[in-house]
Amino acid sequence: MQDRTHGTDDDALRSAGDCTILLVEDDDIVRMLTLEVLMELEYQVLEAADAQQALVVLESDQPLDLLMTDIGLPGMDGHQLMIRARSLRPQLPVLFASGYGEGVPSQTGEGAATATITKPYSLDLLRSTVQNLLG
Repeated sequence: MQDRTHGTDDDALRSAGDCTILLVEDDDIVRMLTLEVLMELEYQVLEAADAQQALVVLESDQPLDLLMTDIGLPGMDGHQLMIRARSLRPQLPVLFASGYGEGVPSQTGEGAATATITKPYSLDLLRSTVQNLLG
């Protein structure tokens, strides 16, 4: 797992630079491209190549505002990761990214926001979806 951050001096109440996203994607190229887009949007980003790396972060005291995960991860898939994440952080919003049309699980946790975007996604779609989940 790598920690790459990018902050901002924006005085907005909850600017992008104040928000930390945990990005979980097993495809190195897709993870790198998504990371770059999120950083261009001025979010702080932690990245993980699989669910096990993500769990290390989720089990830590690291503040997180959003979990963005591929649904089709090897081993523990994105659905299973969300269940584990919600057991640790019940109010953590989850953004699923899917390249294969996998569905979002019907039980996503009470009070916690969940959304899905289909790969490849546009910068505008990613921006608006993340902003909606973060409120």
